[in-house]
Amino acid sequence: MDYENHIARDHVQASSRKRSETQDSYSMMMSPPGSVPSVVHDQHRWTVFDSQVNLPAALNDPLRVKRETDFFTKTWGQEFYEKMYVPESRYLPDIDRKYFEKYKHRISKRYRRYAKYKNQIEQEAPGGETFLQQMEKNRAELQQLPKLFMLSNFDLENTDTFNAVFPWTQVEDCQKNGGSSQSSKLLQEKLSYYLDIVEVHIAKQISTKSDAFFQAVSSHDVLQENMLKTCQSIKQLRDKIQCIDELLTLGSLKIMKLSQTRANYVNLHNKLKLMATVHQTQPTIQLLLSTQEFVGALDLISTTQEVLTQELAGVHSFRHLGSQLAELENIIERMLQEDFGKCVSSDLNRPIADTEPLMEEEKIVSLVFGMLRKSRFNFVDVYREEAFTAVKAIVKQTVVEAVSVAENVDTEDGSVSSLADQMRMLNYPQWMDLLKQIFSNLLVHLKRAKTFHGVISDVIGIAAGKTLVPSPLPSPTQEDCLLSEATHLHVSVSEEAADVMISEAEYVTVQAKLNEMLCAVCDHAHDRCVKVITARSKDGFLERLSSSEFVALSREVEKFVTDCETISGRRCMSLRFSLQSQASKFVNRFHEERRTKLSLILDNERWRQADVPAEFQELVNHITRTGMLTIPDRTADSEKGPAEVLVVETQTFAVVGTVLMLMKMMVEYCQCVDNIPSAAPDLMSRLVDLFKIFNSRTCQLVLGAGALQLVGLKTISTKNLALASRCLQLVVYFIPKVRQHFEEKLVSKNKSMLRNLDQVQKDYTDHINEITNKLVSVMEAVIAQQLSKWEVKAPMPSMCFRSICKQISKMHEAVLDILPADQVKELFGRINSCFKKLVAQQLNTLEVSKNGGPQHGLVMSDLAFYSGTFKTLRGLESLAQDTNDVWDIR
Repeated sequence: MDYENHIARDHVQASSRKRSETQDSYSMMMSPPGSVPSVVHDQHRWTVFDSQVNLPAALNDPLRVKRETDFFTKTWGQEFYEKMYVPESRYLPDIDRKYFEKYKHRISKRYRRYAKYKNQIEQEAPGGETFLQQMEKNRAELQQLPKLFMLSNFDLENTDTFNAVFPWTQVEDCQKNGGSSQSSKLLQEKLSYYLDIVEVHIAKQISTKSDAFFQAVSSHDVLQENMLKTCQSIKQLRDKIQCIDELLTLGSLKIMKLSQTRANYVNLHNKLKLMATVHQTQPTIQLLLSTQEFVGALDLISTTQEVLTQELAGVHSFRHLGSQLAELENIIERMLQEDFGKCVSSDLNRPIADTEPLMEEEKIVSLVFGMLRKSRFNFVDVYREEAFTAVKAIVKQTVVEAVSVAENVDTEDGSVSSLADQMRMLNYPQWMDLLKQIFSNLLVHLKRAKTFHGVISDVIGIAAGKTLVPSPLPSPTQEDCLLSEATHLHVSVSEEAADVMISEAEYVTVQAKLNEMLCAVCDHAHDRCVKVITARSKDGFLERLSSSEFVALSREVEKFVTDCETISGRRCMSLRFSLQSQASKFVNRFHEERRTKLSLILDNERWRQADVPAEFQELVNHITRTGMLTIPDRTADSEKGPAEVLVVETQTFAVVGTVLMLMKMMVEYCQCVDNIPSAAPDLMSRLVDLFKIFNSRTCQLVLGAGALQLVGLKTISTKNLALASRCLQLVVYFIPKVRQHFEEKLVSKNKSMLRNLDQVQKDYTDHINEITNKLVSVMEAVIAQQLSKWEVKAPMPSMCFRSICKQISKMHEAVLDILPADQVKELFGRINSCFKKLVAQQLNTLEVSKNGGPQHGLVMSDLAFYSGTFKTLRGLESLAQDTNDVWDIR
């Protein structure tokens, strides 16, 4: 109310004074607070509904400080709502007056016509009143009428309305109270007054609009004529349109309608054909399944499901077909699993004699294609489990057959409770035949697994789009699919073959599982063989085998493992590890036997030169000729008689029997490495130990004179020492060959063990040098003993020099046929140097000098005799030189 009073006081009055200073604007324009303005009465009055400012927006302006302006005490003018300053922006153009020129030019004519008409109305108004003043006066008169008569729902049939217009109850009450009939007349006069006012205003309106009324009446006839002409033109136009419609339109429309009808019939016919084809889906699926076309059946189901959900959606007759096809798809999936298991089982468990690589290959391929179509990749696991079961069955069946035909095995004996116990009753030949048969049967089984691996690899290659030509595999689908009549269900053989069923990642996964499956089957076969070998070795059977028997076993195992590695493409270790464990036990026993044998031979060795049997000479010749440390086959030369020395290339070795046995043992160790490569480190360690035993025992028996007590030798002669040295030289000769042989067999991480052989060679060389030193020291002691009794006096040569020359001759005779000439010459060269040194010392003791006196002559005579002795010794002629350097040493 305050707001309305403020508007009426400060704004409406000011504007009203401009229009008319005589009117009471406040009483004319104000309406009761809260009332809605009337369209009829308030059309020219200002109300709060004509306000152009949103009061809540002005009061809640966030840009104003709180209580910055008191809206109800300020005089609101044109600046009531402040203008908003719009900053310059490249998105808002500057609006100039020229933008309104076109509008002003267009509206000026209308405005001038309006101003002219307004002036005309004001001039024609009676009493000099303006039109608006006259309208205001008429409105004041009309306001005397009750508003009831102005209501849109005014109806005298309504009781309340009638009683409001004619209050007869009041009249009757007045009459009952003795009133006169004036009340009825007053009511009649009142109503007559209202009628007069209305008639006057109607008359004024008619008089005001009379010109227009008479103009309309006068133009009525013209309108009638124009209407008649228009109707005639319309009739002619309709007649022409009808003719055009009959001649040009109806035929074309009929053609279009017939064409649309024909297209509808064609679509309906195709739909019916499609429905007929879909209706034959189940029989077709049965036919495809009978021909093992599982992929075609699954594709037909999926295509039919797609057609049912897209092109035949809502067909009531097929409402159950979708669920039936889904159930049939599940049945096909279970059937694929069961049939695949049966096919694999029958393929793996068929007789070993059957040479067909893969039985029912086409059916297996179809089954695998079906499972790939359903993304079921567990067929690899199914095959692996079946292969494991078949391996176990093959091994068991082979053992049962071998035990049943063995004559020395009583299968009905109650003490033999298990098949393993019965197998342990087999002797070595029978057990080896059994093991060979197991290996042979398992290889057949593994080759079948390899064939399956290759076939399925091709299948998944086709399914992944890797293999374009599925040769030698058959195509996964055939042209006997009965869907060729349906456009949407037709699938050709070429399209099906080129269909990619699995992704690249799935292809890689399945291929990896296939490779792992093949390796797992090989490993499982090895594990079963390990159990067979372990079961047979429980009673120490394998440890009691001879070298040749164990070597034969190793060769068979290594051959089987190599064949398995060829099949699987990966190194197989379980069987090798088992054989290595057995080989370790065998090597221990192998070494203990030879160690014991060597120790016994050394304890009984008398260190005399032994004859060399032909087989040892043939062994050396074989090693020299082939470079292989192996025992050759016996030939006719083996029957020849023994030789005095062992000939190695251009050298001759006078040896004792023990070193010949050591040489044979050495070759046996090397040959054992060839047969059991996995035992190379153990065998090398044992051979090094054997070399060390021979070296240490030789040192104890010869240099340490242990042979005096063991075999009853009277003394260790120079010949014994020379023989020992020559035997050691023979071993040193072969050590590099042994090293080379083991270097080829040892793996990289074990090659550091070769330094043990280098150390053995060094030990042998040191031992040989010690023996040489011993020979020199022995002769030096003899010379020193004789020279201690030397007297420079006649007769010449003296007994001392005679004895020395005799000992030298004896020693030369002892070593001449044992040691090579260069060693003999070197040995006696050292003896000669010792002799000169000792003579010089003795001359110094005897105080004999080179003065040309009698003693000098006697000494020269003895020295000449000494030099002449070397001239008689073969190979030592160069030592018979001038002995005058004795005086230089002195």
